[in-house]
Amino acid sequence: MVSILASDQDNPDGSKGNGQGKDLRSSEAQDLSKAPVAPNGNKAIPEKSAAQKNEKPSGAELKKRAKAEKAAKRAQSKQGQQAPPNDASKSTKPENKKLSDEKESIQSSPQHPPAKLQHRRSGSASATSQRPLQLRPGQQQAPAAEPESRKEPQKLAFISHLYGIPRRTSIAGAGKDVHPSILALGLQMSNYIICGSNARCLSTLLVFKRVIEAYVTPPNNSLPRDLTIHLSAQIDYLKSCRPLSVSMGNAIRWLKLTISTIDPDTPEHQAKTKLCSAIDNFIRERITVAGQAIASSASSRIQDGDVIVTFAKSSIVERTLAEAYRQGKNFQVIVADSEPLFEGRNSAIALANLGLQVQYASINTLSHFVQDATKVFLGAHGMMSNGRLYSRIGTALVAMMARDLDIPVLVLCESIKFTEKVALDSIAINELAPSHELGFVGTGVGKAGEDDEWRNASNLVGLNLMYDLTPAQCIHMVITEYGSLLPSSVPVVQRLSTNT
Repeated sequence: MVSILASDQDNPDGSKGNGQGKDLRSSEAQDLSKAPVAPNGNKAIPEKSAAQKNEKPSGAELKKRAKAEKAAKRAQSKQGQQAPPNDASKSTKPENKKLSDEKESIQSSPQHPPAKLQHRRSGSASATSQRPLQLRPGQQQAPAAEPESRKEPQKLAFISHLYGIPRRTSIAGAGKDVHPSILALGLQMSNYIICGSNARCLSTLLVFKRVIEAYVTPPNNSLPRDLTIHLSAQIDYLKSCRPLSVSMGNAIRWLKLTISTIDPDTPEHQAKTKLCSAIDNFIRERITVAGQAIASSASSRIQDGDVIVTFAKSSIVERTLAEAYRQGKNFQVIVADSEPLFEGRNSAIALANLGLQVQYASINTLSHFVQDATKVFLGAHGMMSNGRLYSRIGTALVAMMARDLDIPVLVLCESIKFTEKVALDSIAINELAPSHELGFVGTGVGKAGEDDEWRNASNLVGLNLMYDLTPAQCIHMVITEYGSLLPSSVPVVQRLSTNT
């Protein structure tokens, strides 16, 4: 052992000395290769005694290592404060190499646990504390759009009872129990694709047939009780799209009454077949056959050379005029129309395609063309128990103008449109449509967006009522499937239709 130390002292750089050192080095090459590196760079010989293996580093070494760690941390913090954020990747290589060498020398000692050095990006602390958080372009524009939200329309106090839930224009938020056919029908009614009392009532009954056919009675429930609840969810959705018409209300009441009369012990398939057959009979008797009877009775009152004035669009009036034309009568038709729906356009086109002589005019010129009229035929949305006509807004103006000129006014109305309600004006009972439908909607006049200025005016409120009420004094006769009667006889027909 002494000779090995002497040989190492003679050759501090590890070069070969004499033959004795060469033999001893070859015999203990593995022990020397595993020896730790001393601070002066030479390989120290490990001591094999347990006391020396557990010996801790000296105080000078610990002090030197602590000083090196402190200097490394100070250099890192100083470099992070002075270096700009964009030059993080251009840090000096000699300093990084020196820090890595010191870290390796500290961790190479088996008695000293490796210290956890905190690694921070250069300039990260100062950058996050001084620079604001940068947002994407979409996030910067979002707050600016909030103040530009559309203002809620102003409400008039005297018709506050007409303001309800805003009309639904999409299927968002619909219940899971609503049938897909009901979803489609509600949107079509809301967008006026299906418009008119008869068309809405007929479409509702046909869709209810699909709902009944797809219905399955839940366990431990009876069909008469659960089906009524299931239909109530469908009806509520239709109400949210647009208020029910008078004919729809009567048809729904009849359907619920029919469901309640079904025996709970009746098999489900047989009960559904019975209900679908009852709906078909109701449509045939109360709408189809009733319309044919009214058209046949009213067409007999048209003579050659008559000038018939009608307003907007009514399916029963169109059928009556077509029936009179097929009978070979020669007469002229004047269709008056008004905004915002302009339903009279479709009526005028349909009659002109049949070959009739048709004149289409705005209601603003009513005082001029009504002087040439001999009869006025009007459709109905509903007939009140006090004999007043509830129809498309503008109907009362035509009827009162004709009464002043002693022109007979004939109302064509099925009994399904009769109601027990009593109304004295068109404010107590009415349908309030969205105000944005006023203006240039459907006229083809003006450019898109021109009506936004008056819509946003703070001192202007848009009022878009759908119906008006015609006094019974302005109505000469009401023609129904039960015959021709005076307005005062409406309650009698209403009771007859309800009992049947």
